[in-house]
Amino acid sequence: MLGWEMPEELRALRDMVRKFMTNEVRPAEETLPLDSFQFPEDMLEKLRDHARALGLWYVQSPAEHGGAGLSLLGQVVVAEEAAKCRMGAYVPAGGAFGYDPPNVIFKGTPDQIARYAKPCIANGDKTFVAISEPSGGSDPARSIRTRAVRDGDDYVLNGTKVWITGAGQAKWGVVFARTGNHNERGGITSFIVDVNTPGLSLEPIEVIRSYSPYQLTFEDCRIPSANRLGEEGQGFALAEDWLVHQRVPYSATCIGTAQAALDIALDWTRDRVTFGKKLADHQAIQWMLADSEVDLRAARLLVYQAAWRAERGANIKLEASVAKLFASEAANRVVDRCVQILGGMGVAKELPLERWFRETRIKRIGEGPSEVHRMVIARDLIRNGSREVD
Repeated sequence: MLGWEMPEELRALRDMVRKFMTNEVRPAEETLPLDSFQFPEDMLEKLRDHARALGLWYVQSPAEHGGAGLSLLGQVVVAEEAAKCRMGAYVPAGGAFGYDPPNVIFKGTPDQIARYAKPCIANGDKTFVAISEPSGGSDPARSIRTRAVRDGDDYVLNGTKVWITGAGQAKWGVVFARTGNHNERGGITSFIVDVNTPGLSLEPIEVIRSYSPYQLTFEDCRIPSANRLGEEGQGFALAEDWLVHQRVPYSATCIGTAQAALDIALDWTRDRVTFGKKLADHQAIQWMLADSEVDLRAARLLVYQAAWRAERGANIKLEASVAKLFASEAANRVVDRCVQILGGMGVAKELPLERWFRETRIKRIGEGPSEVHRMVIARDLIRNGSREVD
């Protein structure tokens, strides 16, 4: 990574997304209630029409199915810039670029892709992924209790999923259920499930952000065997592939939100006068700004390194954990410092810092909590020793 520079085409992509966010998304967002997590339909469609024209539509989804088909590096560039708005931490660009379905759908059959992925991309629909359960979410291979039992041409699902983001706004999602024995890593199977399936109920779970996740309860839900993704017992491998990939752009959104917070803090310190001089001239403030810049630079390099290695065909499970751990914790530190720098205005709803403070805190839990990523990193270190970056 020494001497690595962003290729010119990615700089152009970054500048295009940055301009779109500055000229289109943030001005539209300022007309909404401060804790909104979605645009009105007419406003969203206008933004989406512009995004489509720019080629910023379903950036992670393959071009052959209607998406932009960006590389992982390209996805990281878009994710960082799309997070720089009030709702950007969890609704990048306010949904203007669409909501990519889980990449596992593209490993499905041609019929599954035609029935679910293509209409989703064409219509701008949202999807969900249901892994976590009340029994635990950090160890899905062993904690999943939701069971799928084959009955003729159907599977009958019973169980409960929790913390499922986007389920209340989605038309379908991918659900992971146990078809094998308890504690068996190979006993998990994935299914495409429509939200209007009889026996499936959804209930929002109120949390510290306005965009609530959901609890999903399955009571004798009949899922056609044609909606099974892959073979029985392949579900955990599919889930792991999705999780590893998703951690990289997820980490980039942490950086984007924290960078936006730091930009606000910098403007504040240049203008604010305390004790007869600019806030920026106080050493205590300078050190907070400097530490935040170092945090962001280090996080950005780790995220880009993970994406770069993925494009070289490397297994990035370790790199994705390193990036997610550091980026999410660095973002927390940066946003916290920015709130402190602004004092009372830092917690005023007039500015987005207090919202980002709440939402960035969740980032240390979502996509695997920090403790799990430390465990992944430590196990690799113990097994393989310390490795230089190649």
